[in-house]
Amino acid sequence: MFGTTLRTAWRNLGRNRRRTGLTLGAIAVAQTAVLVFSGMINGFGDSTLETVTGPIVGHAQIHAHDWREERATEMAIDDVTAKLAAIRALPGVDSAFARVYAPALVASEMDGHGAMILGVDLDAETGPGGLLEGIAPEALDGEHPALIGAAFARDTGMEVGDELAVVGSASDGSIAADLVTITGLIETPLDMINRGGLIVGISVVQEAFLLEDSAHEITVRGADPGAADALVASLSTIDGLDELEILTWQEVAPEMSQILEVMGVYGYIVMIIVFMAAAAGVANTMLMSTFERRRELGMLLALGSGPGRLLRMVLTEALLLGLLGVAVGTVVGGALVLYWSEAGMDVLMGGGASAEGLAMFGVGVDPYVYPFLTVGNVVAGFIGIAVVSVVAAFLPALGTARLEPVEAMRG
Repeated sequence: MFGTTLRTAWRNLGRNRRRTGLTLGAIAVAQTAVLVFSGMINGFGDSTLETVTGPIVGHAQIHAHDWREERATEMAIDDVTAKLAAIRALPGVDSAFARVYAPALVASEMDGHGAMILGVDLDAETGPGGLLEGIAPEALDGEHPALIGAAFARDTGMEVGDELAVVGSASDGSIAADLVTITGLIETPLDMINRGGLIVGISVVQEAFLLEDSAHEITVRGADPGAADALVASLSTIDGLDELEILTWQEVAPEMSQILEVMGVYGYIVMIIVFMAAAAGVANTMLMSTFERRRELGMLLALGSGPGRLLRMVLTEALLLGLLGVAVGTVVGGALVLYWSEAGMDVLMGGGASAEGLAMFGVGVDPYVYPFLTVGNVVAGFIGIAVVSVVAAFLPALGTARLEPVEAMRG
């Protein structure tokens, strides 16, 4: 019975090939758009999450209370070496880094510029997940080496090899001063560093700013960004940390967390729009198809076909129409996403040099998105379109099942 209904539905779709083709094309275009948009969201979301929870914020951060608001040099975490050892010994902790932030004036010859000096563990942060991951070792050679933000160097005219005088306010209010040598240019996810900062060894900054075995920030990475709350709870059990501010990455970077949440909502909105368009196309096709075949349908009823069979036939036509359209769209959309996953999708649409320095809320953003799809993205389209097609065709199908044979054959 079902096989007969399926063959009949398939044959009926070919009666008006132009209308069927247009509807199939509309559904295919819609599915293609959904997959490309979903791939973009997946790629941008993963890239943003990895950037934020990677070298910038980690999965959790530790500071002295109120330091994030005041940024005072003296508001530091004491006994950092012991605290780092205890943190790294915790189960589920992949890495932990201490950092020092010191606003200062840097001068090369006669020109002075305001800058943020970021003191980091040069050896630790060149490893996986560190701020300096991938930096060539020779860029850190020499006495008091410093890496300068590429945009900062360009704007100020400072170059590799320049010796800079660094002057700031030490933790006790006295003058902090030191000399560093620019050994390399750097572009990091921290826009603050790219546009106006220097990265220096943490011991150099601690000594100059009288912050012996102290730091302003400890960044901790666990196994999963989604387990940040559990990580914070675990960190709170360490002696000495309970007196400090321990925050999840969502609390440290609420704007980026909200962006990731909103992106997911946009995906659902686009999918709903596509389903509405598919419903309109299928409903229109089924209405026109059943209207044009009123005499034929009336004859089938007169020959003994039950209303239920006609109902199943029309619904099967709609289901076939929707699934064929979404199948074509999946092939096209999947091929486009596969291509862009390798080549990258330029979100600036040919922005070129303007891509340098692209940032949101102080976080550097890669102008190229590398989209990808999940099984859920594809399955959602098939299930959604299948359901929408049947629902959209239900009224035309119900009208067909209620036809009076004599009236239908009269037209």
